[in-house]
Amino acid sequence: MDKFSINLSTVFTEVSFLERFKKAKEAGFDYVECQFPYTYTIEEIKKELNQNQLSMELINLPPGHWEKGDRGLAADPNRIEEFRKSVEMGIVYANSLGVKKIHCMASKHPDSSLEVLKKNLLYAGTEMSKHGMTLLIEPINTFDMPGYFLNDIRKASDIIHQVGLPNVKLQFDFYHIERIHGQSLSIFQTYAGLVAHVQFADCPGRHEPGTGEMDYKEIFCYLQKYYKGRIGMEYVPQGRSAESFAWLKEVAL
Repeated sequence: MDKFSINLSTVFTEVSFLERFKKAKEAGFDYVECQFPYTYTIEEIKKELNQNQLSMELINLPPGHWEKGDRGLAADPNRIEEFRKSVEMGIVYANSLGVKKIHCMASKHPDSSLEVLKKNLLYAGTEMSKHGMTLLIEPINTFDMPGYFLNDIRKASDIIHQVGLPNVKLQFDFYHIERIHGQSLSIFQTYAGLVAHVQFADCPGRHEPGTGEMDYKEIFCYLQKYYKGRIGMEYVPQGRSAESFAWLKEVAL
């Protein structure tokens, strides 16, 4: 179980966010992650982590105004100062919560710019390196997020190499890569050297393993042998969250 971190933004949504920490512990997990913790104070989240003896593996930077359609700020040439403030806030939360990995969403603004994205990642990566943190970028499929700027694994790889910071890495979500490119395990093998965090959901429904078309026995067997990091459970349970863990009995990590 300590190989997995359960994403509290997508699992246990039957209860409020702060109640999900207890649910995760009761289900046997020691590690959690979430997308955007900023609606809650650091003290509220830290209390739940401590009371339930959990560690927070990952958070995202603030994405802008999600409810208005923002999906990140890093590639938006009109919001560079806002992006820098989001980096500052993300670092404050991560430092206080013991988080060492932060995912940065690119943007789906029509003016999104590759050069702006690279400059912003250089800034964010440099700031995070002062705190021993890793900055992650992730290709996201355009079926779920139409217009998202970073939607190709090769593009993400090129950006990481061009930014050139050792703490700027790839977040590899098997669900998104399967949606974008197919053959997600083969692609993971190609880009494994850049990967600092893995997430998963079955495809095409984005539910738990066993509900779609992907061979997660093969995927987890490979990850057990060759991937040393934690694996984020960022799926949407098909039924009740507590009943979505049956697949765990079939994998030995």
